[in-house]
Amino acid sequence: MTSDAADIQCSLQILLSTRHGERVLLPGYGCDLEPLVFEPMSTTFNTYIQNLVQTAITNYEPRITLNSVSLSTDQAVDGVILLAVDYTIKSTNSRFNMVFPYYLNEGNSPNP
Repeated sequence: MTSDAADIQCSLQILLSTRHGERVLLPGYGCDLEPLVFEPMSTTFNTYIQNLVQTAITNYEPRITLNSVSLSTDQAVDGVILLAVDYTIKSTNSRFNMVFPYYLNEGNSPNP
C-alpha cells in the first residue's frame, strides 16, 4: 500500500505499462506502447510517443498537472527509450518527475 506522492508515481507506472483493453471496465485505460516496439526511430515516432503519454496522463490521472513529457533516445541502440514525465501534484503543489524506461526489445522487462 502506498499513499500520497508514492501512490501517484505507482499509478503513473501502471498507466504507462498498461495496454489498451487490458482492463475490462476501462478499455481505453493505458498508454499502449507495446505495439510500437518495432517502429523505426524518427522525430515523428518520438512525437507520437509523447502525445500518447500526454493523452493517457491527462485522461486518467486527475490528481496531477502535467508539466512536460520528454524522451531520451541516447540508449536507443541498446533498445531503451527513457520517458521523462514532469508533473505537479494538485493538492500539495509539489513538483515531481519520473523516468519510465520503455524497452524496444521484446523480452526486456523493467522488473528483474
